[in-house]
Amino acid sequence: MNYGHSLKFGTFITPQNTAPEKVVELAKLSEALGYDLVTFQDHPYQPKFLDTWTLLTWVAGQTEHIELAPNVLNLPLRPPAVMARSAASLDLLSNGRLNLALGAGGFWDAIEAMGGRRLKPGESVDALSEAIDIIRGLWDVNERASLRFKGDYYQVNGAQRGPLPAHHIPIWVGSYKPRMLRLTGRKAEGWLPSLPYLKDGDLQNGNKIIDEAAIEAGRDPREIRRLLNIAGQFSPTRGGFLNGPSEQWVEELLPLAVEDGIGTFIIMADNAYTMQVFANEVAPALREAVNRELPEGLPETAIRPVAVQAKRHQGIDYDSVPASLADAVIEPGDPNYARVKSTYMRGGAPGIVFQVKNTDQIVEALAFARLHPDVLFGIRSGGHGISGRSTNRGGIIIDLSRLNKIEVLDEATRRVRIEPGARWMDVAAALAPYGWALSSGDYGGVGVGGLATAGGIGWLVRERGLTIDHLRAVEMILADGTIVRASDDENLDLFWAVRGAGANFGIVTAFEFEVDEVGEIGWAQFVLDASDTAEFLEKWGAVVENAPRDLTSFLIMGPPRPGQPMIAQIMTAVDSDQPETIINRLQPIAEISPLYDQNVVITPYANIMANAQDGYHNGQGEPMARSGLVEHITPEFATAAERLLHSGEVYFFQIRSVGGAVADVPPEATAYGNRSANFSVVAFGANRERVNRVWDELMTEHFNGMYLSFDTDLRPERINDAFPLATLDRLRELKQRYDPTNVFRDNFNIALETTESAIG
Repeated sequence: MNYGHSLKFGTFITPQNTAPEKVVELAKLSEALGYDLVTFQDHPYQPKFLDTWTLLTWVAGQTEHIELAPNVLNLPLRPPAVMARSAASLDLLSNGRLNLALGAGGFWDAIEAMGGRRLKPGESVDALSEAIDIIRGLWDVNERASLRFKGDYYQVNGAQRGPLPAHHIPIWVGSYKPRMLRLTGRKAEGWLPSLPYLKDGDLQNGNKIIDEAAIEAGRDPREIRRLLNIAGQFSPTRGGFLNGPSEQWVEELLPLAVEDGIGTFIIMADNAYTMQVFANEVAPALREAVNRELPEGLPETAIRPVAVQAKRHQGIDYDSVPASLADAVIEPGDPNYARVKSTYMRGGAPGIVFQVKNTDQIVEALAFARLHPDVLFGIRSGGHGISGRSTNRGGIIIDLSRLNKIEVLDEATRRVRIEPGARWMDVAAALAPYGWALSSGDYGGVGVGGLATAGGIGWLVRERGLTIDHLRAVEMILADGTIVRASDDENLDLFWAVRGAGANFGIVTAFEFEVDEVGEIGWAQFVLDASDTAEFLEKWGAVVENAPRDLTSFLIMGPPRPGQPMIAQIMTAVDSDQPETIINRLQPIAEISPLYDQNVVITPYANIMANAQDGYHNGQGEPMARSGLVEHITPEFATAAERLLHSGEVYFFQIRSVGGAVADVPPEATAYGNRSANFSVVAFGANRERVNRVWDELMTEHFNGMYLSFDTDLRPERINDAFPLATLDRLRELKQRYDPTNVFRDNFNIALETTESAIG
């Protein structure tokens, strides 16, 4: 039978140590000829062979896209826990190109001579089974507890899991005898025998045993790819099996693919001629012949394993995901799920994530979301997500992180185009060689998409304005899948709404900004005594308000610490490279109260934004945040803030200076209407009800607006705090026009008058 696998081709190269450069050249030739896979046999006890794992690593660095595999790895001489880490590491370094083919042993005298443990045939199978469990267990970072495994042959006592491979590394098994074949059916994703070692009927019998074992284990036999090492000789006249012209090879391999389900043919050859003829004449002709023989043709997508399907969420029609999204879908049972389920600050458990790579896939994913109006739906750019709306539990996520291109459109006008998945630290680094910068937030790991549709209060905000004030055009996808461009010249009302409320109107796929010329700037970090918290806050606010616009200052405080004074961390940027100017601007801040620590440097803006780590987000829990915009740090506000800090309900309190250039823009010019505020305030706590209670009691009366990206309050009335009344009325009119069915609802939702508010 055919198992529905796409047809692939690979090479099998002998790792002779007498000509290592030839081995590597044949591997590189495999890639150049278009092979899908290059493999090497593994005999660690054989001195005439290169070490296969070292060779695989070297070849990975010499190639770009061809997949790699041992054929097969001698596990008795490679501890499975170490093997798991090695495989994950190589997969990460090769950008997800590793396949792990394992063997139970054999050549026991040689294995024992190298220090390995001699096992009986049945014992070696059991040992391999344990090894597979350990390898998979260490790759399973979705399970937070350390790995403990007590087997008859291997023990792991509390090993930390990880690293997570770049992709799901399939485990293939080289097996011939019934017991090994049954293990393959129960636990492997591939069967890899060599045709010269098979007798008549062995292939069919092996498939039968594997299929039966898979079904008994609750698996679909189609989950197991059938691979086959083949050998032969090309000649102008027909001879024995695989000994003749290319047409003969195609005829003789065709039934192996169509009737026996072989999905990968691996040519055992150590010469360039055989590899070239097979790649140029056999592989394309065989693929065409298989397509003719199979009415349904070769599949476009792989089957989802039963174990993955078992973790699907109710309410999501996974079977209706179009084939065009096959390479974008990540489900809860997929290994890569750990990379996409959470954000920087929040744990999540979405039902399906579409990690899209282009506009067409976004349109398809959005259409899928429209078919599920009762399922939570979030859009994610960088995944920082203070407000928590870029992940969810049981819902749909469109992840834009792969759309991260940054390009200069016009150097003369400093016009740049940035995709939503880019992070602000990467934007800053890309603009730095031109002597440019674009004020964003205070953390380089934030994605462009979320911030550039909400506001953007960053280190240059008082002099340069909000991030959205530099926006000149957007490319976006509306709720119905229409692709539009919005600017001052086209779709003007939509462009107005995007700047401050963009998450309600569509998915922005590209932003065009006019950036600023910014050289090196002054950057200061102070730790000051804030024992008299109210007085300190009032003085700091006055200094900032009265400072020239080239100064922007942020303040961070925490709750009182037993036996220690209250302190405030002040981070301040001065848009100047002149030491005298910088010192002049900073001196009033340093003199507010006793100074415990300080650091002042002149540095590129990009260095300030390079404050985030790479890697996927692994946030935990559900932080609670409240925010507000305030005109001035009045004595009344300062006293209320002091009481908030002493309440024990908040663990992080920040005030960002705004004002200056932000207020130069008329409030009606964009959907970000609360422009008169000089300060933006945010506090984090652990308990939603208690934080809401103390915030409402102490802080709300002092605010005139809020910054929606920093607030997690789910109560519908928050929408009235985020936008002035006239702005909100206009937004509702536009929402009715552009998103009448409220597709973009699970954000800071501008619900229609006839639609129940749902801020989630």
